Amino acid sequence: MAGSRDFAQVDVFGQAPYLGNPVAVVLDGDGVEDEVMRRIANWTNLSETTFVLSPNDPEADYRLRIFTPGLELEFAGHPTLGSAHAWLENGGKPKRAGRIVQECAAGLVELRQGEGGLSFAAPPRRRVGELEAEHLAAIVDAFGIEREAVVSHQWVDNGPGWAVIRLGSAEEVLALEPDFSRFPTAMVGAVGEYPKGSEFAYELRTFAPASGVFEDPVCGSMNASVAQWLTGAGEMPAAYKVSQGARLGRRGEVAIAVEEDGTVWVGGATTTCFRGTAIA
Repeated sequence: MAGSRDFAQVDVFGQAPYLGNPVAVVLDGDGVEDEVMRRIANWTNLSETTFVLSPNDPEADYRLRIFTPGLELEFAGHPTLGSAHAWLENGGKPKRAGRIVQECAAGLVELRQGEGGLSFAAPPRRRVGELEAEHLAAIVDAFGIEREAVVSHQWVDNGPGWAVIRLGSAEEVLALEPDFSRFPTAMVGAVGEYPKGSEFAYELRTFAPASGVFEDPVCGSMNASVAQWLTGAGEMPAAYKVSQGARLGRRGEVAIAVEEDGTVWVGGATTTCFRGTAIA
């Protein structure tokens, strides 16, 4: 029988409330049936809806299941930050002060609390290397650009299946007008650099039609894996900021920090905008 469960809708990565990417978080998710989770995620119609459950792994503070309107994800970035924020506000107590361990289908993900808010350690990529010619051609066709516009390209898959192309400038990224009727199974991003001395290093856009989301306003998981790619190649400093969401009327800001051991931390603002109960 359905019952009332604590619920929060959290804005993540916004430079101010309602300017980032919202995630719907159902707390006390133990006992909610899979089909009900899928139905709720489809109904909220956000890029992700999450359910916080008791952990199976003794190292974890809680377990998280993550759904788009169309499918379940093994890992996603902004839901990780937003769910941790809601869990803490709802009385969650980490086993270790300042360190939160989330269990999800991709494994254990570490988060930390700092003066700038929450950040998560980027999980390992499952697939790396340049895109196959056929896959790249499909992306170029859907984006409506010439192959010569692609500066570089890479698999940056840490769970959702991401691929990314790098264009010559942030302006070129913002100008994209994709037609995903030509590539409906795409999980792809585009990144381009701002001029030196700008507030942000890059503009990123993330498209996920395969999951039921045409364009994700601000995407933590893609920012994480793109940072692993670019910093690993020595193309970026140990700390920089990414802008995302402008074409959707958002002002997302993602902070990237790389430690000496190569761990990439992805952080941003988290703000609870709605709080109440969900029937589940």
